[in-house]
Amino acid sequence: MVAITKDYFSLRQICESGQCFRLERLTEADCGKDEKEKYALTAFGRYLEIEQEENKITFFCTQEEFEKIWKDYFDLEEDYCRIRELIDKNDKYLIEAAAYGSGIRILRQDLWEMIISFIISQQNNIKRIKKCIDLLCRRYGEEKQAQSGKRYYDFPRPEVLAAASLEELYACNLGYRSRYIHNTAASILRGEVNLDALKGMHYERAKEELVKLCGVGVKVAECVCLFGLHKTEAFPIDTHINKVLKQQYPGGFPYERYKGYEGTLQQYIFYYDLMTK
Repeated sequence: MVAITKDYFSLRQICESGQCFRLERLTEADCGKDEKEKYALTAFGRYLEIEQEENKITFFCTQEEFEKIWKDYFDLEEDYCRIRELIDKNDKYLIEAAAYGSGIRILRQDLWEMIISFIISQQNNIKRIKKCIDLLCRRYGEEKQAQSGKRYYDFPRPEVLAAASLEELYACNLGYRSRYIHNTAASILRGEVNLDALKGMHYERAKEELVKLCGVGVKVAECVCLFGLHKTEAFPIDTHINKVLKQQYPGGFPYERYKGYEGTLQQYIFYYDLMTK
């Protein structure tokens, strides 16, 4: 067990922000009556339980695992207070959005998982995306057991999804995305896009490579860059963001002012519009 104190960190906001689909709040039946918020996460083939009470966060893992995986995963060494201080004092909308979602952090997630997750996310809502991914993992992911005895499922590897038939993938409620997932997995196996090479590319080059994959357009590629490659200059534009840009920034969003942190601000905007409108 590892306990830390961290400001600008909210498990609830991270869970609701649309960047991570395998982080779930535990129910009262799972953890009993407690004022602390408790969550379970499956990532990198591991199962982690976390709880939070105000700015105190407890990770139920070893110190070694925390240092090796979760400190980086939750971007705990980034100074989010400094990022918020970059915001133009005259930009009341962005100040409000950043304050509202002040606990959001840009997670450092598995690249392959993010490619498939954001293919599934197209014309979809967060609740349904989570259900689709859970079903996909249960049918095609390796079943594992945590030290606590909890059984969970790893995210399915490319070779498994490439071997699945379209009919089987349709049965996971993936709809037209079934073909995208099958073809993308096959492309990765053929080496048409090298996942390891992507990690060393700059943002624009990585985006160019990602759009070679079936079902990956510019917006999905930008999401993958932001949440799977931690390219925080990526600024995905969906219907929420597009609406805000038209209403609040008719002259254009000041990307240059926030160079290198555009994606972090995008998450504040997305979350604020999603949760308050």
